[in-house]
Amino acid sequence: MRYFIVDAFTSEPFGGNPAGVVLLEPGKSFPSDELMRLVAAELRYSETAFVRPDAPREFTIRYFTPCGEVDLCGHATIAAFGVLRAEGVVAEGDTCLNRTRAGDLRVNAGRQVMMTMAPPVVLATAVDAECLCRVMGVTDAMRHPSLPVEIVSTGLPDIMLPVPNVDALHALCPDMDALARLSRELGVTGVHAFALTDDKYTAHTRNFAPLYGIPEEAATGTASGALTYYLARQGLIAAPAACCFLQGEAMRRPSLIVTRLHTDGTIEVGGECCLLACGTLLPGANDAQPSSRP
Repeated sequence: MRYFIVDAFTSEPFGGNPAGVVLLEPGKSFPSDELMRLVAAELRYSETAFVRPDAPREFTIRYFTPCGEVDLCGHATIAAFGVLRAEGVVAEGDTCLNRTRAGDLRVNAGRQVMMTMAPPVVLATAVDAECLCRVMGVTDAMRHPSLPVEIVSTGLPDIMLPVPNVDALHALCPDMDALARLSRELGVTGVHAFALTDDKYTAHTRNFAPLYGIPEEAATGTASGALTYYLARQGLIAAPAACCFLQGEAMRRPSLIVTRLHTDGTIEVGGECCLLACGTLLPGANDAQPSSRP
């Protein structure tokens, strides 16, 4: 199996959000779940995409964190189609089908890889804000005066947490153990915090998902899609609209995520990516089992 290291949501190496991409042979079965998890853990990125070509411009992708499988990952999808384009499997500008556990999604493999998200849905509007604020380290001065906390999904559910300004966003200091417990209780991936701005970005954002072994993520495509829908629900944008989110500042990995809200309600999320390295998983590793030693 060939693997790649790709920085997603950036055009510069060592920026954006790094992901692993493993390119499988066309039509072959996926490796065992445990082997894919071990590969993801060895690469040590928040997500690794395992890509199987099924037919021309049709693919099945499975996504693994070091802890296990997740239904979808935005930045790993951007990375995966950046690899497919660079390897000549697809041509620049091709529209492709991506089969995922979150559904079949359309992806355009342009210079900016753009993926159509799952239909947006609000899963909860009555979130215990007091509990969430304690977990996230939000003081009274850091609470947004008017925007609500909601759970929104465009493939993965996240808590949308508004704060009044960028200073409040950077001051967030979550209790990661408590956030993991809360995420499990609410059935969410994590918290997507944001501050609206009057600069060139629609919002500055931070994402925390310790339940899946990700204390903080430099770019989160699925949550950016959910935030786009949230902003439309709150009357802050109207279709057709384009948004630009800056994430990863606190990690010194600035990531630029673009989204598009169409008049039919569909949402696209995407950005550029930069291939950093590649290699080959040696044959013996394909049959490897986790060590039984303590």
